[in-house]
Amino acid sequence: MLLVLFKESVLFAWQSLTANKLRSFLSLLGITIGIFAIILVFTIVDSLENNIRGSIQSLGNNVVFVQKWPWSFGPDYPWWKYINRPTPQYYELDELQRKCKSTEAIAYRMGKRRTIKYKSSSVENAIVGGISHEFYKIKNFDLTSGRYFMQTETEGGYRVAIIGAEIAQGLFPYEDPIGKEIKIAGNKAVVIGVIKKEGESMLGPSFDYQVLIPFNFARVMMDPKSENADPIIYAKAKPNVTNAEMMDELTGVLRAIRKLKPMSDPNFALNETSLLSKGFDELFDVIGTAGWIIGGFSILVGGFGIANIMFVSVRERTNLIGIQKSLGAKNMFILVQFLSESVMLSCVGGFFGLLLTWIITALGKDAIEMEISLTVTNVILGFTISILIGIISGFIPAYSASQLDPVEAIRSN
Repeated sequence: MLLVLFKESVLFAWQSLTANKLRSFLSLLGITIGIFAIILVFTIVDSLENNIRGSIQSLGNNVVFVQKWPWSFGPDYPWWKYINRPTPQYYELDELQRKCKSTEAIAYRMGKRRTIKYKSSSVENAIVGGISHEFYKIKNFDLTSGRYFMQTETEGGYRVAIIGAEIAQGLFPYEDPIGKEIKIAGNKAVVIGVIKKEGESMLGPSFDYQVLIPFNFARVMMDPKSENADPIIYAKAKPNVTNAEMMDELTGVLRAIRKLKPMSDPNFALNETSLLSKGFDELFDVIGTAGWIIGGFSILVGGFGIANIMFVSVRERTNLIGIQKSLGAKNMFILVQFLSESVMLSCVGGFFGLLLTWIITALGKDAIEMEISLTVTNVILGFTISILIGIISGFIPAYSASQLDPVEAIRSN
């Protein structure tokens, strides 16, 4: 019986669509646009969220950043309290490494954009990062060739460099970079390693566009005390130590290093990735709500279109309904028959909405240089919304059809 009912519903739905093509097209257009708007927003938000969270994960959940400025933002951001703070200094790194017991590794980094040259080739605005030796323990990256710095090279400020994949491609498209001598803002350096290609990062340039050099070499071309060099001290917690425990110890040691009085405010910021995650969570919630509102109006219009088709379908088949009921068809049979037709019509609109979303994401993937994909979850969500709209829009017409008097219905013709 269910199979017969389903078959009849599909047949009636198809007849309703083909009998009045323009009416059906205009009625289903609202559902199509609504599903497209909602699912496209969710697809972009999900893809953006995955990319951003992946970038945040690359910073490390158990890493704390010692900086001048905190990552907390808002209308009451007291920037005037932070502007006169000192930047983290390299000498503080030694003190922290010696006194902190909760850290697995502590590293220093400063950076600035410089032009990199090799013979007649050059890469402008490359990020040159001056790092301490333990930097590799904080920021994980793989090398496609060459090696990392030796302890003596980082401490002695040897003129050696590790370059990113894009830098290597720009300077050495047909050569092996290892052992070649490049110029960084006019200073010669030997390439000893090439970082494996990482791809785009949502939180700034990836290692693809960076050149890493020892700190004591970097200080020749940039001032560690300047805020423009963006100096940062990274602290990574030991496996069994929480960020809160490590931050408590870092706070005590830094206050002692900077000779701060017990009741005075700290003149440094301890930032962690959870601050970024929290801010982005709020942003994604707002975007998601906006997506529901934008798509909701289109779906509302589409729902009225489906209801209109169903009322017309009931009126055109009133005589047939009377014959079915006179032959013993129950009210529930008539109700489910028309409700199935409504859901079928709505799902057709939802299908085209999802198809349009898939086409847009496929075409836009290369244009915005971000990985975008229509997930199974969003496909299921699209069809679920379509089914719900079909049920809601078709219930009143279906119920009115099920309540028709068979004699009056047969006489309607």
